[in-house]
Amino acid sequence: MAATDRFLLFLLAVSLAVAAVSSHNITDILDGYPEYSLYNSYLSQTKVCDEINSRSTVTCLVLTNGAMSSLVSNLSLADVKNALRLLTLLDYYDTKKLHSLSDGSELTTTLYQTTGDASGNMGHVNITNLRGGKVGFASAAPGSKFQATYTKSVKQEPYNLSVLEVSDPITFPGLFNSPSAVSTNLTTLLEKAGCKQFARLIVSSGVIKMYQAAMDKALTLFAPNDDAFQAKDLPDLSKLTSAELVTLLQYHALPQYAPKASLKTIKGNIQTLASTGAGKYDLSVVAKGDDVSMDTGVDKSRVASTVLDDTPTVIHTVDGVLLPPELFGRAPSPAPAPGPASDVPAASPAPEGSSSPAHSPKAAGKKKRKAKSPSHSPPAPPADTPGMAPADAPAGEEAADKAVKKNGATAVDTNVAATVVSAAALLAASFL
Repeated sequence: MAATDRFLLFLLAVSLAVAAVSSHNITDILDGYPEYSLYNSYLSQTKVCDEINSRSTVTCLVLTNGAMSSLVSNLSLADVKNALRLLTLLDYYDTKKLHSLSDGSELTTTLYQTTGDASGNMGHVNITNLRGGKVGFASAAPGSKFQATYTKSVKQEPYNLSVLEVSDPITFPGLFNSPSAVSTNLTTLLEKAGCKQFARLIVSSGVIKMYQAAMDKALTLFAPNDDAFQAKDLPDLSKLTSAELVTLLQYHALPQYAPKASLKTIKGNIQTLASTGAGKYDLSVVAKGDDVSMDTGVDKSRVASTVLDDTPTVIHTVDGVLLPPELFGRAPSPAPAPGPASDVPAASPAPEGSSSPAHSPKAAGKKKRKAKSPSHSPPAPPADTPGMAPADAPAGEEAADKAVKKNGATAVDTNVAATVVSAAALLAASFL
């Protein structure tokens, strides 16, 4: 290999190594600034930190403990979450850029705009150079005042992350009208979201009481839409026993708060309300860009929308019923690739005068597959309604599994970075 090619490969490997080890973590950064501890705490509680960390370019407008305390005094966590999103700009701004805006003013997008809850351009923020060298931030709503002003620069990682302190939050009328889990009728919410069949099942089975009890601690619910129950390849759910139906519905909920951005960060298996330990009745996440799907081992169901996000409860709709392999069997493995022709034994010649074809070893070993029983209409719920989880319904959690999951993402990132750095070192040695 030519010296020039080696050098280019070396530079590429070093660049990849730097990228692997320099991804930002906003909560870790703010841990070193006690004056923003309340802001940082709410980033974690609302999981806005995961949304920030998933962005390659972002500016965080942080509030001191005093300003943050005034903001949250009379707000639900859902409203606090939207306030934090509106303080998160999806562009890089440092002191120099703030004071050199084109025409002295600029409209920029925030995390709040990406939620789909913002009406029109209400998820944008107006940045303007004011008199006396001040820089103001205001809602894009007509007539909004510049309540927030730039105070100082806190931390920069050009041109990926910038942390700037501002004097006050940015608000507008209607920002703090988020639906609350406490005041929400769960079945009504699900019906409005197009999940009427799922709502009927959780009521008739009594599982709604389990969901409501979990909402006080932490709950993530995956509600299949009505089209999911019309799928041609869906097994006949009316043939499930009462205990099996309860387990199936428990399988659609996690005992943790996991909005969409947080689901993307989860590695390995996730315990559901049906999990028994040893990996039974667990789910896993498949994330590709902005798309997130839940993988059961039998099928995958895409997270279609979020209909409620009020820490510690979040309700997602999914486009398929989650089918646990413990109840419905695993998806068939792909057939192995055929070997060389010489490895396949030759078929015996047919006896002379026989009209039937020769019997092949492959045909002899083939088993008849059992056909699934399709359901072309929403299944009727069982007649008997359990008042509580059946004795054989899975319950409980494994502390060891939690520890593995908590550290899984960090371990993966560290291993990737170490591998890339090692490759860079080997290429450097080759070049030298």
